[in-house]
Amino acid sequence: MLEIRPNCEHCGKDLPNTSTDAMICSFECTYCKDCAIGVFENVCPSCNGNFVDRPIRPQKMILKYPASTKGIFKPKDLNILKNTIEKHKNIAPKKR
Repeated sequence: MLEIRPNCEHCGKDLPNTSTDAMICSFECTYCKDCAIGVFENVCPSCNGNFVDRPIRPQKMILKYPASTKGIFKPKDLNILKNTIEKHKNIAPKKR
């Protein structure tokens, strides 16, 4: 089950369960759209996978299965990631 993490791991922006701005990779790294697409160019800085919109857990289910309150804030060094992003951004996610 998804944790529904509460913030962007790079910039710290709040991403509550109802946010349509949250994106995740297959390992559930969580970023806002500005970071996932604008900064990382759809290349997860942790696994090199792609991002998809994070689903919103319905209110009925959020009561039974609450979103995580534990934020992860690990801003990435873009100078270190530059080559990795360049290498992967033009490769289709299924071929990475």
